[in-house]
Amino acid sequence: MLTKIKGLVFVGVGYMLSPLSWWNDLFFNLPIAYLFGYAVSWISQDLFLPFTIIGYWISNVLGILMMQMGVTDIFVEQQKERNLKKDLLVGLGSSTAYTFLILGLFYFHVLELPDFLFANSH
Repeated sequence: MLTKIKGLVFVGVGYMLSPLSWWNDLFFNLPIAYLFGYAVSWISQDLFLPFTIIGYWISNVLGILMMQMGVTDIFVEQQKERNLKKDLLVGLGSSTAYTFLILGLFYFHVLELPDFLFANSH
């Protein structure tokens, strides 16, 4: 029973972080990514944007992996060994594709970057 509850929590939190909930980016992934980029920017201001993108990507990968682990806890009766390598590759692949999609939307100006990201570059 506790395993199934843990699985439900993992699926819920993972869904909020995953690319499947693109509408929650504003509340979860982007603040996490911004904080990650901001922390790294203490080393160098030039690292802010690249590490914000990396933080966004990591939060998406973490969400997918949490969902996979949660679903396994909920639906698989006999716990067999998880294939962490396979889970990680699926998470990395889908999150990378989603990140490239978002970057493409910024590149082609479908989405615009906020002005505060460029406040120091003028």
